[in-house]
Amino acid sequence: MDHAPGRAVRSGVLLVAAAALALPLTVTLFSVPADASTSNTSNIVYSANPPRHLAFTATGPSSFPYTPSQCVKLFGFDCYTPSEIRTAYNFPSSLSGAGQTIVIVDAYGSPTIANDLHVFDQTFGLPEPRLNIFYPTGRPAFNANDATEAGWAFETSLDVEWAHAMAPAATIDLVVAASSSGNVLNVAENYAVGNHLGSVMSMSFGAPEASIAGAGNNLQLQQADQIYHAAQAAGITVVASAGDTGATDYPSYTTPNAEFPASDPLVLSVGGTDLFTANNGAYRSETAWNDFDPSLCPYGCSAGPFGATGGAPSAVFPAPSYQQGVTGFSTRTTSDVAYNASVYTGILVYVGFLPTSEDGFYFVGGTSEGAPQWAAIVALADEAAGKALGFLNPSLYAILQDPKVYKADFHDVTVGNNENPYPGPGFSAGKGYDLPTGLGSPNVANLVNTLASGQ
Repeated sequence: MDHAPGRAVRSGVLLVAAAALALPLTVTLFSVPADASTSNTSNIVYSANPPRHLAFTATGPSSFPYTPSQCVKLFGFDCYTPSEIRTAYNFPSSLSGAGQTIVIVDAYGSPTIANDLHVFDQTFGLPEPRLNIFYPTGRPAFNANDATEAGWAFETSLDVEWAHAMAPAATIDLVVAASSSGNVLNVAENYAVGNHLGSVMSMSFGAPEASIAGAGNNLQLQQADQIYHAAQAAGITVVASAGDTGATDYPSYTTPNAEFPASDPLVLSVGGTDLFTANNGAYRSETAWNDFDPSLCPYGCSAGPFGATGGAPSAVFPAPSYQQGVTGFSTRTTSDVAYNASVYTGILVYVGFLPTSEDGFYFVGGTSEGAPQWAAIVALADEAAGKALGFLNPSLYAILQDPKVYKADFHDVTVGNNENPYPGPGFSAGKGYDLPTGLGSPNVANLVNTLASGQ
């Protein structure tokens, strides 16, 4: 079993051989191309590679000595710790995720994830978690020199460390797919949902809808959608990142282009912001994350642009009922909600798998920062409610209808855009719902109370 020495884990962690995924394909989609019959079996390839910048090598301090403003002065980057993020977004001290399990799905995994999490916890004074690692498609042979696999390993460290940081008493179930192809990740997701490993599942990866051959008629997309239907029926909340390359996924595409699975109507899609706080973490302001807009890239943009939040209309899914009359579009739009995502206002992530002297802490961003932390927020809401709240999108959008509750539960991000290239196609932040930041970022204590009480 994969766990750090002395760490409590669930007994009987399985290494399951790859198996064919058999699901009923009953979902009704639209915008199916005329040649879908010859393309609908084409493989989807997902990507995960959170933007990052080396902060300190492994020989750095064992406990973190800098405030955010000191980091900006020394390095040109903020350096938010778990404590500062918890303060900024008002995480309640009375909730810890006790009795909850957060499921994280990634490809390739990381051979050092257990020790990386241990170092992260020791540095920031967090309790040791219960970490279980599942390999339903077989354990992959990891190659840190492969850029794709290394990107996913960074993603794995980010997801596990920060889901744990925001819900420190929750169990973390890491489900690792042997590759990033759609059929293999579908098996991993299906394993997590079919075995009901937990009541919230985080997926910090995506593929532009324009890259999916067959669009809504692609069998792998349909199978994934059926998994999310199964999750809804089982009371499991599904969360995914909206993307890190703006509205268009430039330079691959030049027109607005949502990412899947975040574009699925049964998934909570997380967009990105630049979060600005006081040194103690007290919330000051946020803008839509877009390093390509010179007016938005923070602190002089000394290392150049890292990315911009996704958020675009879907070309596959019609507008779900909870978005009708809200977004101004007849199709599903991402994002639904937002969270800090800029590397310049970055969180700190520890990795130890690199083959060089570059192991250590990294300033990390991307909308994949927000997905596992929103999963942690859901775990806290489930804890507060004493039950799994399940599919939350309708409840979240309903909050927008009550201005007083909305103001208490969300930071409405009204500045910025996700145009990439800039100036170019994209969308602006604005009052209420917008595509780059959705409903906004959370005031967690208030939002959890609203969700748990069923208001």
